[in-house]
Amino acid sequence: MDEDDGVTAYRSVFISDIHLGTRGCQAELLLDFFRHMVCERLYLVGDIVDGWKMKRGWFWPQTHNDVVQKILRMARKGVAVTYIPGNHDDRVRDFCGVHFGGVVVARDTVHRTADGRRFLVIHGDEFDAAVRHGPWLAFAGDWAYRTVLMLNTLANRVRRRFGFDYWSLAAFLKGNLGKALRYIDAFETAAACEAQRRGFEGVICGHIHQARMRDIGGATYVNDGDWVESCTALVEHADGRLEILDWGKARARSTARSERPPRSKPIVIPDASLA
Repeated sequence: MDEDDGVTAYRSVFISDIHLGTRGCQAELLLDFFRHMVCERLYLVGDIVDGWKMKRGWFWPQTHNDVVQKILRMARKGVAVTYIPGNHDDRVRDFCGVHFGGVVVARDTVHRTADGRRFLVIHGDEFDAAVRHGPWLAFAGDWAYRTVLMLNTLANRVRRRFGFDYWSLAAFLKGNLGKALRYIDAFETAAACEAQRRGFEGVICGHIHQARMRDIGGATYVNDGDWVESCTALVEHADGRLEILDWGKARARSTARSERPPRSKPIVIPDASLA
């Protein structure tokens, strides 16, 4: 399959922070993304299942099960799937080195791009001072974040009623509050420095739900974002070029185009790289 079939082939795909088991999980959009791509390697970069939330109550609709089944099918068909647990699915870290259903569990891993660059692939909670030095602070932050997501859901129900597109309150707050911006900058710098310390050209991570690609002191910092707020993924093309896809915006634009008179040329997902 190729782009002419509405499916794009990638060398590698990186996704994180799906948070299966929560109401904020955008499982439908993730399944839509899976339907429109094929890849040789799939990296699950942590917080795939939200164990913290599932301790407080069970929420597991069919779409969440479909995501798991789709990933396992990809592994059975030959896709190299690596699962790097995060802080919300930290119990899986007990199984690092284990293979199950064709999926390899690892604390972190090394990815070599087609053009020869070596990246440290890691979830990223290791660079979060609140998680490393005070678990209770992490849980307090998680409570505050879930509150913002609840308000985000309510706000978007109103927006849909009036015909407006999806809008992320959490992303807006992170992009406009000085303290959040300082935290994000410190996180990105810590991740890039660790990659350099370990001899890599860059780092690929998740954790902070902020998709971004930038150079920090000669190291390439890449965050693949999340599938709760922004619905973004990092993809590697055949030549080694890295690109961040904003699937939520891409599909919204495709839907808007589909409402126009049909064209003979197929819709191509726009380049949403944040590089």
